[in-house]
Amino acid sequence: MTTGERLRIAYSPCPNDTFVFDALAHGRVPDAPALDVTFADIDVTNGMAERGEYDVLKVSYAVLPYVLDTYALLPCGGALGRGCGPLVLTRDGGPTDLTGRTVAVPSEKSTAYLLFRLWAADTVPGGVGEIVVMPFHEIMPAVRDGKVDAGLVIHEARFTYQNYGLRKLADLGEHWESTTGLPIPLGAIIAKRDLGAPTLTALAAALRTSVQLAWENPEASRPYVREHAQEMDPSVADQHIGLYVNEFTADLGPDGYAAVRGLLTRAAAEGLLPPLGPQALTFP
Repeated sequence: MTTGERLRIAYSPCPNDTFVFDALAHGRVPDAPALDVTFADIDVTNGMAERGEYDVLKVSYAVLPYVLDTYALLPCGGALGRGCGPLVLTRDGGPTDLTGRTVAVPSEKSTAYLLFRLWAADTVPGGVGEIVVMPFHEIMPAVRDGKVDAGLVIHEARFTYQNYGLRKLADLGEHWESTTGLPIPLGAIIAKRDLGAPTLTALAAALRTSVQLAWENPEASRPYVREHAQEMDPSVADQHIGLYVNEFTADLGPDGYAAVRGLLTRAAAEGLLPPLGPQALTFP
C-alpha cells in the first residue's frame, strides 16, 4: 500500500458498525490508514468478499471458509457476544414443533442460519421443511400473516417482535451458549492478505483505538449512528450497541477464537460449510 492510498471498506449501517468505525472513518485515529467507506447490508458484503472486491469488509463468520485464501480475519472490530443470538419466531398460536414446517430466513450464508441448522439438528429430529429466503424486514410480517410457519430474525428484532404478535420459539444464542459455553460469533472484519503484514497490523491497531475512543466518548459517535440507523428508535440503537460491542470487539482473545473455530468446525461436520484449514485464522 502506498502513502496516501485509501483502503476501500464496506460495512453495514447498523449502529454497532457505525459506533465502532466512527473515529476511524472520520480521521480521529492518529496515523491510521485512510478509509473510503461504502455502506452495504451483510448479505451484500458477503458477496463482495467472495468476489474479492474490497480491501476491508464486515462479513458474516459463516462466509469465512470461502474467503480466507484471499482475506485475513482481523482480531478486533467484529461482533461476538453472549445473550445476543438470533431468534426463531412463530405467531401466537403457531406451531411448537418445526418438523416439516416452512421457515423464512434472511440468508443461507449467515451465522444466524448456521446456528439455526445446528439447533434444528439437535431439536427437530424430523427435520424442518422448506427454507424461504426473504429480505429481513419482510420476515416478521410474513410470520404474522401466516405466509410462513416460522422466521429466523436477528439484531433489533429481539426488541420488537412482540409488536407483531409473535412469540419466541427458540433463542439460538442460548442454545449455542448452553451447549458450548462460548460466545456467539456473528460478524467478522476481514482484510485482504495482499495488503501486507504492516498494513494489516496497523489497521487492527487503528480499529482497536477506534473502539476505545467510542467507549470513552459515546456522544461523539451518536450523529454517525443516527445518520445511518434507518429511522431506528435511539433507545433501540443504544440497546443494539450494548449487545454487539463488547470485549470481543476490542480483541477476540482465546474465547473469541475458540468460538469462531467451534462454530465453523461444527457447521463443517454437519455438511453446511467446507472444512477450515489449521492455519486459516492466523493473523496477519
